Formats: sequence, C-alpha cells, structure tokens
Amino acid sequence: MAELHSLPSAADITRQLLPNGILVLARPNFNSPSISMSGYLQTGALNDPPDKLGLSDFTSLALMRGTQTRNFQEIFDALESAGASFGYNGGTHTTGFGGKALAEDLPLLMEILSDTLRAPAFPAEHVERLRAQLLTHLAIQSQDTGDMASQLFDRIVYAGHPYALPEEGTPETIQSIQPADLAWFHEQNYGPQGMVITVVGAVEPQKVVELVAYYLGDWENPQQTPPVQLPPVPVLSQTVREHFVIAGKSQADLILGAPGPKRNDPEFFTAAVGNSILGQFGMYGRIGEVVREQNGLAYYAYSSLSGGIGPGPWYLAAGTDPKNVARVIDLIRGEVRRFTTEPVSQQELEDNQANFIGRLPLSLESNTGVAAAIINLERYDLDLDYYLKYPDMVRAVTPQQILETSRRFLDPARLAIASAGPRLPVERKPQTKSGQ
Repeated sequence: MAELHSLPSAADITRQLLPNGILVLARPNFNSPSISMSGYLQTGALNDPPDKLGLSDFTSLALMRGTQTRNFQEIFDALESAGASFGYNGGTHTTGFGGKALAEDLPLLMEILSDTLRAPAFPAEHVERLRAQLLTHLAIQSQDTGDMASQLFDRIVYAGHPYALPEEGTPETIQSIQPADLAWFHEQNYGPQGMVITVVGAVEPQKVVELVAYYLGDWENPQQTPPVQLPPVPVLSQTVREHFVIAGKSQADLILGAPGPKRNDPEFFTAAVGNSILGQFGMYGRIGEVVREQNGLAYYAYSSLSGGIGPGPWYLAAGTDPKNVARVIDLIRGEVRRFTTEPVSQQELEDNQANFIGRLPLSLESNTGVAAAIINLERYDLDLDYYLKYPDMVRAVTPQQILETSRRFLDPARLAIASAGPRLPVERKPQTKSGQ
C-alpha cells in the first residue's frame, strides 16, 4: 500500500472559507502539469416544484448554453483552444461541476465557472434543443427494464418521501418547463452559501484561494434558498412487491432492498464492508455465486450500498429470464436471510479488508481522483484525516459488527421488491392431492 504520507490529509489540504460562504479546498501536486477542479452548489432535485420535476437538472444543463457575455460556441471554443474541459451535472441535494486543464489555464476555468453561474442567459433556441434531448432520454429510459425497476423501487421504498420522485422529471413536467422557469430556479437557488470548490494539481493552494476570491468572492444572492431538510424515511412494515410491465422485452430486471445508512452514519463503514461480501467482491460476492454461478439464473447479480447525504438504498439487483424471476427472488432473499442470521467467515472478511485497503491508493492516482476524494470529505462531513485512518477502520470491522448492522438495515421480512419487464407468468403454489 502507498505510504500514509502520500494520502490526502489535514497536513496538505488547504481549507479556507470566504466571507460570502464559498469553501475552498486545495491540494498541490507538482508531479503533473495539470489541475482538476470539482465542486458543488447547495441546490438540486429536492428544490424542484412538484409540477416542474426535472427543473434543477434542466437548469444545470442549460448553464453552459450561453451567458450574458458569451454564446454557446464562444464558451466551448475557449475551452477547446486550451485543451480544457468543464461542465455541470444535476443531483438530488446538490448541483455539481468539474473540469480539467493545464495549471496555467486554471484562471480560464474559474472565469467560465463564474460567468455561467452568475450570468446564464438560457437562450430559447438551446432550451428547446435540451428539451428534445431530455424527452428522448426519458423515452429511451421508459423502455429500459433496469431503469424502470430502479424507479419503481424508489417509489416503494421511499413512498411519500422526496427521494421517491424522479430527478430527471417526467415527459409532462419537462414539456412544461420554459426559459423563464430556468431563470426563476437560478435566481432562487443558485448562490455562494454552502458552495464548495476543490482544486488539485500543479498550483499553490493560496493561489487557488486568491483566484476563487477574485472571480467569485463578491457573488451574493440574498434570495438563495437554504438546503432542503429531509423528513424521516418511511419504514416498511412488510415486504412490498410490484412489477412494471414493459411489453416486448425478453429480460426482466429486479431490485430488492431497503433504505441503508447515511454516508456519515457510524455504521456506514461496516455496512460497506458487509455489502462487498454480500454482492461485490470477486464475481459479485455471495449473490453472484449463488444466483449466477451455482444456479445459472441471472445475466448479472450483485448488491449495492448508496449512502449519501441522506439514507440511500442498500439493494440487491439481478437481470434474468422472466420465467425465473420468482426463483431468483427466493434465492436472493435466502442469501439476505443467511447474511442477517449468521456471521460472515473470517476468511471472507480478511479478503474484503485487503481489497478495501489495496484499492484506496489506486483511486487516488490522478488529480481527478484526489479532488473527488477531498470533496467527499466535505460533502459527507468527514474528518480531513479520514484517509489516514481508513486502513485502521477497515481492519477494525468484525463479523459481529457486520451481522448487527445488516440486521438493522436488511430485514428479509420487510423488503421492497421491484421488477420490470414483460408480464410475468402466474406464480402457482404447489398443491397436495386430497386425502394426502
């Protein structure tokens, strides 16, 4: 493993809060002539009005389509002439941005960031082009069994909660969004409070702070809406199973699971190691071994833990022949039952601990990887020395801790089960002959 001193930590991460609320994180790396920038603003799909779902995502995509000082072509010509890249992406809680350039072109990225954030024009012609792209994407998505199973799962497991709503909107809401709506969303939700910018690469941290202050230090928005406070996530009282019919499909995709821990939950780390054993390590852990390798019933089978600012799902997924859906569900539930009643073996744990520790430095080989790692420390309110402590935290996980955490979040009797594909065969229970 890489030496601990090479990992990002409080010793080499500069963290400075500007008077207007922007937080700057910077770490130098002069082994490369480039820089990577990433960041986020405190607005996302949670800020969408109910009748304008997808507005946050639409707005983020439109920022690069023209400003009060540059049109669409001029923005991309400036980036291309420097061999740089920059863009935005929507999210649930936040709107992200990021780019890469030679260190000498960091001022260009900062200038484009400032211009697109502070003075977007939302030109009608480009809004219509974006609308067409979004509607096409939604139409394709509606025929994708995996995407539709995922959306159905969210509606079941987060019923009545904002996480149940589609971040990308619906065809009806996307059709209703006009340039004025984008301008309104921007005016109400974009601002410096809670904004985070991370730069990693061949530049002194103090220079990064000075550039951010120069381009964005005077940005203010008294109207900026504060971050949305999430209500508690509902808890299922029993297993709920639903199927979304998509005619003409030869495959069914299914997802089983429940809300998991938040990223900064003390049990998240234990859950992450346990999830690797359950459905990630090697050929997708126990789930892949039982469903795919031993029984040959799935095109894929794995588990996933998606802890974030809120309690993301802990789920198990598979793609299979529609006639095998019921059997695959039974096999997966059986593995969940075993996982929540029997401790994992010491060998399983040690193999996964070695994997977790070994892959950390690989994720930090590039400026982009380091920038993403550093910004996650802030996003999830983790210690700046988190990566120094990481190996010891991995080694400290025990089979009993995994068992207790899995019992808390994965109850086999209270799972959301969602599937999508062609109409499923009627499941018949075996009957006994009279008199027997």
